[in-house]
Amino acid sequence: MLWLCAFSGFFVTSEPAPYDILLVCAMVGWGIFGLELKQGFSPLVLLILLFMAGGLLSITQLTTYDRGPMYMAVSFFLASGAVFYAGVVAQSPDHLRPIVRGYTAAAVIAALAGIIGYFGLLPGAETFTLYGRARGTFEDPNVFGPFLVFPLATLTYTVLTARMATRAAAAMILLVLLIGVLLSFSRATWALAAFVMAATGLIVFINERSALKRLRLTGLAMTGIFVLALALAAALSLDSVSSLFTERASLLQDYDSSRMGRFARHAAGFLLAAKHPLGIGPLEFYKIFTEDPHNVYLKAFIAYGWLGGISFIVLTFWTLAALFPLIFKPRPWTPIAIATFVTLFGHDIMGLVIDMDHWRHLFLLYGLAWGLIALEAHRGEMLDDAKFIHMARTSLRRTRERARKPAVSERSAAW
Repeated sequence: MLWLCAFSGFFVTSEPAPYDILLVCAMVGWGIFGLELKQGFSPLVLLILLFMAGGLLSITQLTTYDRGPMYMAVSFFLASGAVFYAGVVAQSPDHLRPIVRGYTAAAVIAALAGIIGYFGLLPGAETFTLYGRARGTFEDPNVFGPFLVFPLATLTYTVLTARMATRAAAAMILLVLLIGVLLSFSRATWALAAFVMAATGLIVFINERSALKRLRLTGLAMTGIFVLALALAAALSLDSVSSLFTERASLLQDYDSSRMGRFARHAAGFLLAAKHPLGIGPLEFYKIFTEDPHNVYLKAFIAYGWLGGISFIVLTFWTLAALFPLIFKPRPWTPIAIATFVTLFGHDIMGLVIDMDHWRHLFLLYGLAWGLIALEAHRGEMLDDAKFIHMARTSLRRTRERARKPAVSERSAAW
């Protein structure tokens, strides 16, 4: 069921998506048969409750209740999914494998759909594109691209650390996902993918203590960069790719820096949020500025009020701060902790220019992060208990040894 839930995340063209139905089934089934809420991820539960409380208060500011309540219901459902994933991961680290493998399989199918759509390899393949950009099985290329990034991190780790046969298979899958990222023609996704792969390689290099293995990692990284440069050159040799790449590669587009462009809307939006402590309600920003906020932090204050905005920012920083120490500890789940941390960190930066509060994979990542944090906390508790038991046994053994010694004579005691 966990594999199916993660796998179904590749197909989101409308709501409810297949992912939503499967996740409901998993949450109900797991809740009946023993899902536990552990203390290790209690901050996640508290901050999500505060986030949704801000959203409910924001609904009271609506003048018409057409789409706002349903939007907030979807937000609550996706946020509760993060708690579910945190619970199942905290229950057992064995639950990480089906989630990651299902997610990776979903990313491969989405990337292949985007490639087929962009190059028109099958009849009707244009349904997998939007405005000349690959969108795969998603509504928007700007969601399709970031969805592929978490598997990029896990596969990069595998390429750098696994055996030769496993490394070759991972490299082939990695290349397919990178082509999908390229054809999304999302500048933020390009930067996110480059950051995630570079950060993963750097953390692996830092964690490796052997000078010889560090030299091997450096050689692998240089080889990988060379291969990727060749693949990019081959892709840009196609006129259909190079023309759109040249257009999209500029740092600022007209809709970013124009008089009422993206950054001007950000400034106006924060001034508007400062005047409305309860927010203005979900989907109301579009009615005022004819565009979405394109900033997840601004949207948190606008659609969820000050309470929701502050809760979301606290959740962002608390998650990164609590997860950061785990990426340098030798644990069985360290590779997934590294991939989760760098992907979340990249998403948090990308949130400055895009809305992400309804991205299903984002809440899955928050669930993985807090599940890993809870696993580490539980491991620490077990070690503390083991130390206490060892000390108690040692003290008891010494007491028994003293009791077996013969009593000293009065003269010896006086002496």
